[in-house]
Amino acid sequence: MNKIYPSAAEALKGIVADGQLIGVGGFGLCGIPEALIDALKESGVQNLTAVSNNAGVDDFGLGKLLQTRQIKKMISSYVGENKEFERQYLAGELALEFTPQGTLAEKLRAGGAGIPAFFTKTGVGTLVAEGKELREFDGETYVMERSLVPDVSLVKAHRADKSGNLQFRYTSRNFNPAVAMAGKICVVEVEEIVETGAMHPDSVHLPGIYVHRIVLNQHPEKRIEKRTITEKAGV
Repeated sequence: MNKIYPSAAEALKGIVADGQLIGVGGFGLCGIPEALIDALKESGVQNLTAVSNNAGVDDFGLGKLLQTRQIKKMISSYVGENKEFERQYLAGELALEFTPQGTLAEKLRAGGAGIPAFFTKTGVGTLVAEGKELREFDGETYVMERSLVPDVSLVKAHRADKSGNLQFRYTSRNFNPAVAMAGKICVVEVEEIVETGAMHPDSVHLPGIYVHRIVLNQHPEKRIEKRTITEKAGV
């Protein structure tokens, strides 16, 4: 089975549609599947619910889809530096399901593991727990959280072999593995594709069974979200 597609647009063809739940990897501006996000924008699909830790910035990452109003709801833990995200939410133009960061990660991990729900203490006694089932275990109150299983997951990895085994680099190994596992269909963009068997087994961070489509993006834009420079003494 050939998993390699010639472009991001081809990799999304036939699998994205209006009203879908889309999982997107990345943390801040690190590990964002930028080519796939651009292709999703160009596809013109509407009324998406996006699951991602944050939404990039105004002109990068999911911020592009907020500008075109293709996202109707965000499930995330952080508004971040995205002013349009903030503006749309405060104006009532965008639905937002704020989720504690660890809970969001577990919702995706559990979804990928076939676990439909789990109990956590995080959020008990706050707005996070409103309308959700509470239960006591060993004298402590827990809130039930439903897992997330996106219709399509968009993921960024450093390297893939032709079978879809993935290697992530540094901080891009954040939400990307969990997003990949959770998606009914997983599309990954990578900077390098090698022959099956070329990667040492210990370098495989996610097995190819979770990956359905691969696209090469050899020259991604690697932005720094906040650049801080220490000035030389006496300068």
